[in-house]
Amino acid sequence: MQLKKITLDNIRSYVHEEVEFSKGSTLLSGDIGCGKTSILLGIEFALFGLQPGQRGMSLLRNGTTEGGVKMEFEVGGKEVLIERTLKKTKTVAQDVCSITIDGIKSDISVTELKSKILDLLNYPKEFSKKQNLLYKFTVYTPQEEMKQIILQDADTRINTLRHVFGIDKYKKILENISIVNSKIREEKRMKEGMTHNLGQDKTNLLVKEIDLETKKSNLLSVEKDFFLAKEERKKRQGEKEEIEEKIKIKIQTEREIEKTKLVISTKRDAIMNNSRIVPRLREELEKVRQQEFDESKIKELENQIGMKKSQKPDLDETQIKITSQINSLVLQNQESETLKGNIQRIDMCPTCLQNVGPVYKGNIVNKFESSISENAKKIEALSIEKRIFSEKKMDLDMEIFQLEKKIADLKLLRIKLQGAEEKEARIFEIEKSNALLERDIKILEENLAVLKQSLFELSRFDALFEAKQSSLKEALNQEKFAEIRVAELKREIEVFSKQIEELKESIQKIEEIKSKLNYITGLENWLSTKFIPAISMVEKNVMVTLKGEFSRVFSEWFNMLVSESFNVRLRDDFTPIIEQQDYELDYSYLSGGERTAVALAYRLALNQVINSLLSKIKTKDFVILDEPTDGFSEQQLDKMREVLDQLEVNQLIIVSHEQKIEGFVENVIRFKKENQTSKRI
Repeated sequence: MQLKKITLDNIRSYVHEEVEFSKGSTLLSGDIGCGKTSILLGIEFALFGLQPGQRGMSLLRNGTTEGGVKMEFEVGGKEVLIERTLKKTKTVAQDVCSITIDGIKSDISVTELKSKILDLLNYPKEFSKKQNLLYKFTVYTPQEEMKQIILQDADTRINTLRHVFGIDKYKKILENISIVNSKIREEKRMKEGMTHNLGQDKTNLLVKEIDLETKKSNLLSVEKDFFLAKEERKKRQGEKEEIEEKIKIKIQTEREIEKTKLVISTKRDAIMNNSRIVPRLREELEKVRQQEFDESKIKELENQIGMKKSQKPDLDETQIKITSQINSLVLQNQESETLKGNIQRIDMCPTCLQNVGPVYKGNIVNKFESSISENAKKIEALSIEKRIFSEKKMDLDMEIFQLEKKIADLKLLRIKLQGAEEKEARIFEIEKSNALLERDIKILEENLAVLKQSLFELSRFDALFEAKQSSLKEALNQEKFAEIRVAELKREIEVFSKQIEELKESIQKIEEIKSKLNYITGLENWLSTKFIPAISMVEKNVMVTLKGEFSRVFSEWFNMLVSESFNVRLRDDFTPIIEQQDYELDYSYLSGGERTAVALAYRLALNQVINSLLSKIKTKDFVILDEPTDGFSEQQLDKMREVLDQLEVNQLIIVSHEQKIEGFVENVIRFKKENQTSKRI
């Protein structure tokens, strides 16, 4: 990896600054607090975003609401540009981010960008959630953090280094194996409980199979009883049905007897009715024959009616004329009353426009009143005349009605005389019908006697039917009982068969569980006796190898920085041991420069071991050293040249305020800070 350019906008003390980097070694120089470390924080933010526990407020410039970092670098032959922004709302958080690879830009989420960066740097996947440990211990570790690792308790340090070296997987494997073993033991207990009754289940299966065969044998006997009961029931039912036919004939005979009695009664009633009708007909016939009928009398009456009806038109016409005259006179009087009223109300003649005096109006009014009085007399006389004609018309109508009534009576008499022959014929027919009815009654009475004799003979089947019905009921009960017994046995056989099948399935499943139990028992034994010891041995060997290599490299780097009177090595927990003349020195009693030398040597040794262990990561040729000479003496500063020459990396960035370091590097970038704003000189 080679860093080429970084642009800071509103990041810490920077408003806007672009910094370009070359290959080789570069020194970021300037006074303390001028913004050198902000460049390193910007690089880390561009690559990985905000770190867990890191507040966006620590990066965003005070008094601003937006800021961001752009960084260009080359890795694996690809040109990469990363852009990240910060935005302040209630808190400061990451806003927009994107990545451009060989000119192709992608706007992606924070998580996706971090995953993309890890792929580009070829960091192992297991480091994706380890707070950028690889970057921190191979590229950039603030010097104070390395001192903190050295001073940490042994367990924290060894766990941290396990993560850094990527061998925490062995511990994770052992922890997972412990969980797996716990689950296996739990599974064993459960399966042992499930297989505990396997022997008893097999015994139960054998007993049920024997019971099933017994029930099948019993079923054959019960089915035979059921067949015999069914045949006996059919026989008795046949006998009952034969008697039922006789009973039906008896019932039919009873109905025929009742029907015959009813017919005889009906015929006798008919004879009685006919006997009452004949005397009445003879009496009516005698009365009709006593009356005289004259056909000419009808003609005479009809002529009289014709003469009287011919008088009606003249009366109607005269009455209409009188009514018309009365109406005309009434209308004249109404018009006269109207004109009289109008004359009384006018004061000027509408024709000649002269005044009309009271005398003149009185004369005219008198004329109208005289005319009205004469017309009233005429109307009264005409009304009397009209009433006389109306009475004449009513009398004429009454006479016509009386004549028409006489004609109707004569015609009715003629009809009665004509019906006398019919009455004589009807009397003959009634007498003949009575004779036939008497003969039918005699025949029916003879038939009735035969039916009664037959009914008497059939009556004996009633008692026999009751006996057969009782016998059939008993046979039905026997058949039903046998059928129920068959159904019960079949049901029991079905239930037993199902239980046996279920028991077989259960035993088969338990056998499978037992097989699995044997397997997991063997697996537990293999994990406990072989796999776990093997993993522990591998981890121990790896840690011993790492510790030996780390200790050797750490000693080499330390001896380059400190006089040969010191001897350094690592304990098994990777705690640095500093000895002088066979006496172990406590880290806190070392001088500032010696403590820095220990931390720097530890840092460079860690870098070298990690790069050797993880040789395919693409940040192994890129190193950042932050104030690596803090507290160094002049003699130690001189030895830094040898240290830098030994690093042999493609790109080295050093942050330091020591001017002497400028002579040890190929490029120098200077910074200053004015009015709380950092800028490049």
